[in-house]
Amino acid sequence: MANLALPGILEKMTGKDKDYRYMATSDLLNELTKPTFRADADLELKLKNIIIQQLDDAAGDVSGLAVKCLAPLVRKMNESRVVEMTSQLCDKILNGKDQHRDTASIALKTVVAEVSTQSLAQSILSILSPQLIKGITAKDMTTEIKCECLDILCDVLHKFGNLMAADHDLLLNSLLSQLNSNQATVRKKSVACLASLSSSLSDDLLAKATVEIVTKLKNKAAKSDMTRTNIQMIGAISRAVGYRFGPHLGDTVPVLINYCTTASENDEELREYSLQALESFLLRCPRDISVYCDEILHLALTYLSYDPNFTDNMEEDTDDEGHEEEDDEESANEYTDDEDASWKVRRAAAKCLAALIVSRPEMLSKLYDEACPKLIDRFKEREENVKMDVFNTFIELLRQTGNVTKGQTDANETSPKWLLKQELSKIVKSINRQLREKSIKTKVGAFSVLKELVVVLPNCLADHIGSLIPGIEKALNDKSSTSNLKIEALIFTRLVLSSHSPDVFHPYIKALSAPVLSAVGDRYYKVTAEALRVCGELVSVVRPNIEGSGFDFRPYVHPIYNGIMSRLINQDQDQEVKECAISCMGLIVSTFGDHLNAELPACLPVLVDRMGNEITRLTAVKAFAVIATSPLRVDLSCVLEQVVAELTAFLRKANRALRQATLGTLNSLIVAYGDKIGLSAYEVIIVELSGLISDSDLHMTALALELCCTLMGDERSSQSVALAVRNKVLPQALTLIRSSLLQGQALLALQNFFAALVYSANTSFDSLLESLLGCAKPSPQSGGIAKQALHSIAQCVAVLCLAAGDQKCTSTVKMLTDILKDDSSPNSAKQHLGLLCLGEIGRRKDLSVHAHIENVVIESFQSPFEEIKSAASYALGNIAVGNLPKYLPFILNQIDNQQKKQYLLLHSLKEVIVRQSVDKAEFQESSVEKILNLLFNHCESEEEGVRNVVAECLGKIALIEPVKLVPALKVRTSSPAAFTRATVVIAVKYSIVERPEKIDEIIYPEISSFLMLIKDNDRHVRRAAVLALSTFAHNKPNLIKGLLPDLLPLLYDQTIVKQELIRTVDLGPFKHTVDDGLELRKAAFECVDTLLDSCLDQLNPSSFIVPYLKSGLDDHYDVKMPCHLILSKLADKCPSAVLAVLDSLVDPLHKTINFKPKQDAVKQEVDRNEDMIRSALRAIASLNRISGGDCSAKFKSLMNEISKTQTLWDKYYSIRNE
Repeated sequence: MANLALPGILEKMTGKDKDYRYMATSDLLNELTKPTFRADADLELKLKNIIIQQLDDAAGDVSGLAVKCLAPLVRKMNESRVVEMTSQLCDKILNGKDQHRDTASIALKTVVAEVSTQSLAQSILSILSPQLIKGITAKDMTTEIKCECLDILCDVLHKFGNLMAADHDLLLNSLLSQLNSNQATVRKKSVACLASLSSSLSDDLLAKATVEIVTKLKNKAAKSDMTRTNIQMIGAISRAVGYRFGPHLGDTVPVLINYCTTASENDEELREYSLQALESFLLRCPRDISVYCDEILHLALTYLSYDPNFTDNMEEDTDDEGHEEEDDEESANEYTDDEDASWKVRRAAAKCLAALIVSRPEMLSKLYDEACPKLIDRFKEREENVKMDVFNTFIELLRQTGNVTKGQTDANETSPKWLLKQELSKIVKSINRQLREKSIKTKVGAFSVLKELVVVLPNCLADHIGSLIPGIEKALNDKSSTSNLKIEALIFTRLVLSSHSPDVFHPYIKALSAPVLSAVGDRYYKVTAEALRVCGELVSVVRPNIEGSGFDFRPYVHPIYNGIMSRLINQDQDQEVKECAISCMGLIVSTFGDHLNAELPACLPVLVDRMGNEITRLTAVKAFAVIATSPLRVDLSCVLEQVVAELTAFLRKANRALRQATLGTLNSLIVAYGDKIGLSAYEVIIVELSGLISDSDLHMTALALELCCTLMGDERSSQSVALAVRNKVLPQALTLIRSSLLQGQALLALQNFFAALVYSANTSFDSLLESLLGCAKPSPQSGGIAKQALHSIAQCVAVLCLAAGDQKCTSTVKMLTDILKDDSSPNSAKQHLGLLCLGEIGRRKDLSVHAHIENVVIESFQSPFEEIKSAASYALGNIAVGNLPKYLPFILNQIDNQQKKQYLLLHSLKEVIVRQSVDKAEFQESSVEKILNLLFNHCESEEEGVRNVVAECLGKIALIEPVKLVPALKVRTSSPAAFTRATVVIAVKYSIVERPEKIDEIIYPEISSFLMLIKDNDRHVRRAAVLALSTFAHNKPNLIKGLLPDLLPLLYDQTIVKQELIRTVDLGPFKHTVDDGLELRKAAFECVDTLLDSCLDQLNPSSFIVPYLKSGLDDHYDVKMPCHLILSKLADKCPSAVLAVLDSLVDPLHKTINFKPKQDAVKQEVDRNEDMIRSALRAIASLNRISGGDCSAKFKSLMNEISKTQTLWDKYYSIRNE
């Protein structure tokens, strides 16, 4: 129903009084925006006519409101009316009065922006296209009309370019013709239009456009204005179409480089546009531009210092602080010339160089040789905006160094970090000069460079601190300093203090502390907060250890304390400042407490008070943890009871971080001040703790159990404490031990808990042992018990026995062996647990006093149950660890003589060897020989399980005896038996662990003979080599860096689907396809994923993404998952390489997210497909975060489809917010 108020409003809109008209139009806007507004055909016509009429209103504010009315009207009006309105607006623009054209143009843009359905878009475009083309190309049109038409066309193409395919040719010709216009504004707007059009053009038309523009560029007789426009055009197209411009680089790059070098001296814009276009190529077409990178680098470096109108006669090498005033004079009287535009060229060169640094990690070493000295030299740039770009480019170089060299050492002389170290003194010298400049912006930029430098190379400024201190002082003390400069200076100071050794700063503490403490009193909260953080670092530097470091810290104790205290007691300040003041005071009390005895009674109650406030309590709890762990044993008597009571109450709070911090703080307090805390407080704590022990939060459980052990370990712990633990905590612990999730820190804490229970007298060992063994009984509610839980119980039993002493231990072992001997016992779980317990006790204690225990265990190898056989082999291996001379020969002898039990005995041997390699223990010479002969004999075993155990044993022995093993393994890489070759490569994989080992330098020269088996004929050997390469890349990337140029092409080759490895198995009623290459492809992609983390500078992502990653995204489920991960990583680390080929990656992703399992698919298949879709959406979310992704029309339409499909959008939304 039409709104009853509308007729009155429409009448007033045509009145003579402009105020009436304004109010009426405003009322109409309100009516139109109501969700309930509906209009019939008659009213629509009236509304359309009256609003079109209002657009010509003489009063500007009325016509402005009329434009606003169009948006809601278009959304609610019949399509045919919208088309009529579009036609009328076009007519106004082309044939209307000049004064109304602007409003009509804005109105038409509003209509275009509100069109949401494809059918309406098609109808409007059929009217708009011819009219706009006429407005642009007709001879009698004025420049103003052309510009308005180009503006609107740009919007239309951006939104509906794909729907206008039929007009593309005509549009292209019309717009290209306008590039020759004499009017600069027409040319500029045509460039924007062509860029919008090019993203939806077909490859043929894109090629046509590019060829025409390049032909114009090659025309030497063209005016320089036209040449500049054409260069801008090339840059704009490449930004719009991304990698699709790649094929045309061969024609364009040489022309642009030529223009740069041959342009006349005063044609700065030509050079600027050429460099901007090259920057765009570097970022958008990384694959095709690689052949020109060296040329572009030299060009950018040449123009980085291009300044034809200015000769720098300043003395370069003076770095004397006495020149400070002179420097300031000089910078004040520097050469300035409003006509000089050469700065634009230098700025474009800096940005072009930054693009090169960001997109070519593999060129880093070359960039350090050639670009780094030039950039440092250009810190003296006289134009401030350009100087900021030079700083930013240098920061990009530092960041890329950090990205590429993560986790590497810098010993190698070609490594970027080593090369950066060589330039340090030059950098510091140049930056110091910048810190003496008057300009605030320059100083902020200089501190940004220093900050990045300390992040990439911690501890690099040790020799230069003295020269940097005056710059920091000046930044903090100078009256003209802004908050921004102070914050940058303070952040740098904090980073430098935390990353260098304290004695470096001791000569300068006086100079540093005064400005920092005055910054603590700053009015702006961000400066104060940062200054407080610096004070925290300063405290640990002033007194790095309590014993004394030869530096007299006493003069600084009270000034620092007073400065922080004034902030701590102040309530009306920002939360960030409050938190920083609390943390800093915690550090001060823990470091200087012995010199603040008089002040503590005033300061500690304030900290306790902050524990009572919800927004500061977490920080206050952490501050007390710092104080409690201080070796000074600060006197807390005035607040101790109150603190413990508050903390105990916090254990009930819902805030997890608070509970976690509270447990840590209580533990530290009880260790340090247990004798001053009442035992009644202990009991209350124990009751609270029992509620925190469960497998739903293992980290919290571990902390709670540790605190429990601390409470029981207190010598004063009375009967009541032990009773409380038995009644409250023990039942929780016995429930926890049955959990299949229990592992790591929580399991260790549980073992210590049982040991502590035995030590705290009043607990009977026998009843504890019974409770533990009772946990293994299957309960009627939960059925059987998990395998992991049996291992946990066994470990706790072993710890319990050792804690109880030899006598109890012996009786327990006897009881366990009796269970094993008892053949009549049908209970396999009991035997299973018995074996595991024997293994765990045997590993920790020599069991040779129990005669024939090894024979009792080996009897269980005959069991019909697999898990008992496996437990027996585990037990035998671990018992052998307890007494190698006695049991190792027994195991070796058995392996030789017992063919049937070989696999289990090898597992026992593996247990022995793995334990020895971890404990860095040695074997006897004769044992090693025996073991090796035995293992090498089993290399060719038909059973994969046996081969894997053999490989692991060989790898772990290699850690103990590398000199012997590496040559022996290398010889077998050329063995005729494929299984042997595969086994030795897997052995090498097991020998490469994260910690440094003596095998590293022995294997380094031989690595290629193992990894080059990646081109072996046998797929098992190739897979073994890929897995070994993965382990090297993860644990010791430095060892393989030099081999990667040869290995990568071979690795990429393993990612391709090989038809010869696909076979069909005839199963009678149906045929089944088996892909033997699947595991190899999966391993290869996972290896690339690892290499991206550790050896990014060696990979050329562009050559990997297409074709290898692209084919992986369309492969089997197991291969797609790692490919999605790789794509996400690349989007994050090498966005330009991904952008360059984004279109080609959309199809496989689209196929994956729309895949539907068959109707009769089992639940497992449905779940796998769900995981796959989520994994693909995760990759899509990463792609969507890349800036510039909107230049791919295909990707845009994929995102549109996801947003319109409710189920996909919900999944995408939850993934994006993870």
